[in-house]
Amino acid sequence: MHDSRNKLSQAVFEEIYRHFPHKIFRSVIPRNVKLAEAPSFGKTIRDYDQGSPGARAYRRLSQEIIIS
Repeated sequence: MHDSRNKLSQAVFEEIYRHFPHKIFRSVIPRNVKLAEAPSFGKTIRDYDQGSPGARAYRRLSQEIIIS
């Protein structure tokens, strides 16, 4: 879970890509309120708010996994 507003999070993100360019997925899961709320309602993010940035990011990740 990545928070682009946080300098440490951004630094870790850059280091990971620099050290493991061919071993990680390119999709980034952003910190998102809807992602945090979904479990409290007993739902997946897809069922809770499929249009949220977090849900869209997980869809991109699943496509990356399928393709790889």
